[in-house]
Amino acid sequence: MGLTMTEKILSAHLVEGKLERGTEIGIRIDQTLTQDATGTMAYLEFEAMGVPRVRTERSVAYIDHNTLQNGFENADDHRFIGYCAKKHGLFFSRPGNGICHQVHLERFGIPGKTLIGSDSHTPTGGGLGMLAIGAGGLDVAVAMGGGAYYITCPKVVNVRLTGKLSPWVAAKDVILEVLRRMSVKGGVGKVIEYTGEGVKTLTVPERATITNMGAELGATTSVFPSDEMTKAFLKAQKREEVWIPLAADEDAVYDEVIDIDLSKLEPLAACPHSPDNVKSMSEIGRLKIDQVCIGSCTNSSLLDMMKVAYILKGKTVHPDVSLSIAPGSKQVLNMIAANGCLGDMIDAGARILESACGPCIGMGQSPNSAGISLRTFNRNFEGRSGTKDGQIYLVSPETAAASALTGYLTDPRTLGDMPEFKLPEVFTINDNMVTLPAEEKDMDSVEIKLGPNIKPYPETHPLLETIDAPVSLKVGDNITTDHIMPAGAKILPLRSNIPKISEHCFAVCDEEFPKRAKELGRSIIVGGANYGQGSSREHAALAPLYLGVKAVLVKSFARIHRANLINAGILPLTFVNEADYDKIAQGDQLVLADVRKAVEAGKTELTVINKTSGAEIPVLCELTGRTKDIMLAGGLLDYTRETLK
Repeated sequence: MGLTMTEKILSAHLVEGKLERGTEIGIRIDQTLTQDATGTMAYLEFEAMGVPRVRTERSVAYIDHNTLQNGFENADDHRFIGYCAKKHGLFFSRPGNGICHQVHLERFGIPGKTLIGSDSHTPTGGGLGMLAIGAGGLDVAVAMGGGAYYITCPKVVNVRLTGKLSPWVAAKDVILEVLRRMSVKGGVGKVIEYTGEGVKTLTVPERATITNMGAELGATTSVFPSDEMTKAFLKAQKREEVWIPLAADEDAVYDEVIDIDLSKLEPLAACPHSPDNVKSMSEIGRLKIDQVCIGSCTNSSLLDMMKVAYILKGKTVHPDVSLSIAPGSKQVLNMIAANGCLGDMIDAGARILESACGPCIGMGQSPNSAGISLRTFNRNFEGRSGTKDGQIYLVSPETAAASALTGYLTDPRTLGDMPEFKLPEVFTINDNMVTLPAEEKDMDSVEIKLGPNIKPYPETHPLLETIDAPVSLKVGDNITTDHIMPAGAKILPLRSNIPKISEHCFAVCDEEFPKRAKELGRSIIVGGANYGQGSSREHAALAPLYLGVKAVLVKSFARIHRANLINAGILPLTFVNEADYDKIAQGDQLVLADVRKAVEAGKTELTVINKTSGAEIPVLCELTGRTKDIMLAGGLLDYTRETLK
C-alpha cells in the first residue's frame, strides 16, 4: 500500500508516536515563522525558556500585521522583535517587506519541509509542497528551541482535481467550492491533499491561494505536490536548488475522496458572516456594493495583481465604490511598478495600500455603516472588518475588480475573452529588507529593549485539586477567536499587554464579561460546537487565563484553539451528550471534584455537578500522556522550561 504525500513528510519528520490516525505524534520542525501580532509574546516565551539560539533550519520573524502606528506600542513591538531576531538567530523581515505567507512562499519555503507559524494561514506554504501548519505562539517558541511539535495524526482527504479552470474562474473559486462542500468544521483533524491532472494546470500562487484558505475548513493543513510547476516557480525565484519532486504514491489510500472538475466551476462568493456560506453569482443576484478590497495573504500575488490591473486598465472605479489594493510583498509591488500594472491601478482610481495585512485584520479600510464590501480575503466573521454591521463577501480578485467598475457584484465572465497571464521566468530579487541575525559570537552584545506596553506572560498555576467555579459566560456555536479576542486597529496594539487586552475579551458577545470574570476570580466558560475557529492567536487563551478562567466546556473545539487552551493551562472539556449544553445557564455554579486526581489517573470521562440545578453532566477530558502532564504543570511554558536546556 502506497503512501500519501502527507504520510511521506510526516514519516520523515516523526520523532514520537506512530502514524496511526487519531493518536498523538511529535514531529521535527524545520522552519518557523511569526508575525508581529503574535510574535512579541512568542519571543517573550522563547526567552523564558532560556534557550540562547534557535535550533531550526530557518526561523523568520515578520512585521506585517500591526503596521499602523498611531502610538508607540506597535513600533516598540517591532523594535523588540527585531532585536530578539538578531540576538537569537532569526531572519527579520522588516515592515514594508510584505505579508509573512507571501514572502515565505517567495523566499524561504522548501518542498518537503515542515513549517509551523504563529498565524493560522501558515498552510499557504502547502502550495509549494511543504507541510505547513498554523500553531499557537508558545508551540512555535518550543519548536524554535528544538522541541517537537505535537498534533493528532490526521486523516488525509484527497481532493482530486480534473479539467482546467474556465476563463475568469479563479483558484479562489476552487477553495470556495471545497468550503461549500466541507464546511468550516469539515476539515478538523484532517489534511487536505490535492491530486489529479487538474493540479498541473495551477501555478504555485494559485495553489497557495487554495492552501491558504484551507485554514477556514478547520483543517490541520493543505498540501499540493511538488512538481515541474513548483520547480519553475522556485527557479524564477532563483532558488531552484531547494526543489525536490514530491507526490503521493499512485496506490496511496485516503480516508476520503472529493472530486472536483475545474472546468465546471463558476465564480462564487462567501456571503456574510462565514467563509462556508458560499453561493454563486446567480444565487446572490444584483447586489449593490460600497467597497472593494483586494489583497491579503490569500490573493496578493503578482499573478493576482496582473489580472486586476488588466481588468482596470483604461477604466474608472464606479463613483459609489471605494477600491483599495494591497500588493502582498515588496517583490510584487516592485514588479507591478516596473511592468505598468501599478500605474493602471492608480489611473483607475484604486487606493494603493502598503504591502501588509491591513483591512483583513481590521487595520484600516473599515466599510461604512452596514456597508457591503467585496474582499479577496479569507475571513468574513461579523465585526472583523472593524464595522460591526459591515456585510463582507469573499470573492476572487477577478470578481472584485470587475465589480469595482460596475458598482454591483459582477460575474467576471462578462468581461469577454481572457488573455493568458504568465508568471515571469525571473522574479525581481531584492532581499534588502530582510535583516540577518548576529553571528553567534556577537549575540551577547545585542541588547533587547522592552517598551512600556510589553508585559510578561500571565502568571500560571498547576491544575487545581477541585474546580468549583461559576459559569462566567455561555455562548453558542461557531464562536471564533475574533469573538474571544477581537482584532482591529484599536485592540491589536495591545497584543503585548495581556492585562490590558483582556479588557476586550469576549466584548463582541458580552461587554461585561471581562469585568465579571475578573471579579469572580475563578470561572468556567460554556460554549457550543466548533468553539475557537479562526485565527491561531493564543491571546484567545491567554486573556481568559489572566481573567481566571479555569475550564472551557463546549460541544466541540477547533484544533488550534484547543491546543492553545492546554498550553495556557485551561482545562478543555466537551459534552458527552450535546443536549446537556441546555442544562447549564450563565451564572450556574459548576464543580469538577478531585479533577487533578482524575487527570493524573488518565480518566477521560469526568462528571460536572451543576450545584445550582443539581444536574450531573458527563464530560470528556481527552488528554494524552504529554498533554496531561502539560495540564498538571499549569501550561506548556512551565512544562517545557527545563526540558529544552
